[in-house]
Amino acid sequence: MTIEPKEQFVERIKKLLTEKEDYEKFMKIIHEKPLNYIRCNTLKISPEELRKKLEEKGWKMNQPFEKYPEIMLIESQLAPGELGKAIEHLIGYYYVQEVCSMMSVLALDPQPEELVLDLCASPGSKTTQIAARMNNTGTLIANDKDLGRITILSANLERCGVSNTIITREDAIQLCRKLERLDLKFDRILVDAPCSGEGTLRSSPKTFIMWNLDMVKKLSRLQKKMVASVIPLLKEGGTLVYSTCTHAPEEDEEVAEFLVKNFGFEVEKIELPLKCRPGIKEWNGEEFKNSENVCRIYPQDNDSEGFFVAKLKKKD
Repeated sequence: MTIEPKEQFVERIKKLLTEKEDYEKFMKIIHEKPLNYIRCNTLKISPEELRKKLEEKGWKMNQPFEKYPEIMLIESQLAPGELGKAIEHLIGYYYVQEVCSMMSVLALDPQPEELVLDLCASPGSKTTQIAARMNNTGTLIANDKDLGRITILSANLERCGVSNTIITREDAIQLCRKLERLDLKFDRILVDAPCSGEGTLRSSPKTFIMWNLDMVKKLSRLQKKMVASVIPLLKEGGTLVYSTCTHAPEEDEEVAEFLVKNFGFEVEKIELPLKCRPGIKEWNGEEFKNSENVCRIYPQDNDSEGFFVAKLKKKD
């Protein structure tokens, strides 16, 4: 049974997508199942070796982005659960990860031997991706506050052979205060914030039911507190990537604008392999003067889920 979105949600999407055809494409694709993307775990196997193994199973593979061969699209029709039950998945050769979810780490661009913080880490898709790009060197702190989610995070790190990561179980804001007292300074910080999930409608139709405007506003306040808490932890010239899986401007451009206005950040241009639209300039009377370089990813543009990424530089 198709779950229809709430009227208020529809009105907001119409305001974001002013072209009728664009809006209709969006409303159509959010009721379709997402594609099967995986990310090769280069800590254990090369993309070439993994592709060969999976093709020997009869899977039809595609690596759509030449610069990022680890991103793979499974074009075969698989049986329910087959992607997660495959031996190659169980031993950590790949991570089942929607392509949009990979974009925040590509924007972060972590390097070997750096000190990196993943503030909202579970279940570990981005944490394992960061560790792979760091070649398991340096130090990565991965945090979540829920014990159940920590258990999942820990299992995924172990399965993927991640060895450069310290797991912490703390409220995100409280953790930042503790790290500040230790005078730790990070090269890069990822805040993949809790959000209203408007971008996950294809994989999680229950979001249609759970979505409400009060939640959007409440999450926006929390997100601002989170990003403000990481400011003292970032090195001068360090990189902060803020991302969500929602289209709500209160949780996207408004948070990026908050960082620029209050903490002297600048929004850097991002080069990503998906089609990105610039941020919106105004929403409900609030002007966003620094939204040109943020990245809005819409499902109808990439046959993907929806996502938002902003890369911010701490000025010297």
